[in-house]
Amino acid sequence: MLTDITLGKYFPGESPLHQMDARVKIVLLFFYIIAVFLFDNNINYALMTGFAISLIIMSRLPVGMVLKSIKPLWWIILFSFLMHIFSTPGESLVKVWILDITGEGILKGFIISLRLILLILVSSLLMFTTSPLKLTDALESLMSPLKHIGFPAHELAMMMTIAMRFIPTLLEETDKIIKAQQSRGSNIGDGNFLERAKGMLPVLVPLFISAFRRADELSVAMEARCYRGGEERTRMKQQRVHQIDYIAAGVFIVFIAILVAVQVLWTA
Repeated sequence: MLTDITLGKYFPGESPLHQMDARVKIVLLFFYIIAVFLFDNNINYALMTGFAISLIIMSRLPVGMVLKSIKPLWWIILFSFLMHIFSTPGESLVKVWILDITGEGILKGFIISLRLILLILVSSLLMFTTSPLKLTDALESLMSPLKHIGFPAHELAMMMTIAMRFIPTLLEETDKIIKAQQSRGSNIGDGNFLERAKGMLPVLVPLFISAFRRADELSVAMEARCYRGGEERTRMKQQRVHQIDYIAAGVFIVFIAILVAVQVLWTA
């Protein structure tokens, strides 16, 4: 069911990840993403996987719920895995029609899939443990130096946060529309590709209407509250870096140093 998708949802809690400053979490996530693509040996992949598992445990969120964040993108992971299996040259293990499955392809497909899974899980933890308001303030704060060249940091941060906030709402709305159309006898998801595409029309039309209605209601609500973007806006709660953020940054620096040392020894 679409309601099982946890992408974009925030789950309140008192874990160390919930208590960290959102700006620190975004910066550390950025460098973790770089590390996932930069370091390419088995030991480092094992270390990065263990680090991601440690973060899931620290978040004190249900493991099953965190793993559900992979559900919307499983087909991308599968497609990437199959593409590398059949397109990577090497010693042929199995021949399927004109395509060869190679050992090197299986290994490379597994590594690429693992990279995607790690990125999805760690990025999802940021969403799960950070409220939309804190995320907006953090993004605006990190992009604030660009304001000097006329970059609309606040407006962009607000747009990104609103988009992520409404992902769960649109998924729930889609699920309700599908159930309503199926109760009326619509064959959604049955038949060949063209029949399934045609069957989605009764879902897409009311979904778009509902999305535009919500956008109009949101704009009216923001206008009624005299919202004027980032012009002379103040915050009731100021963002501050606390001791837990310094500890997290120190641990992450040590982790990166270990990855660098392993990479150097591996290539030596």
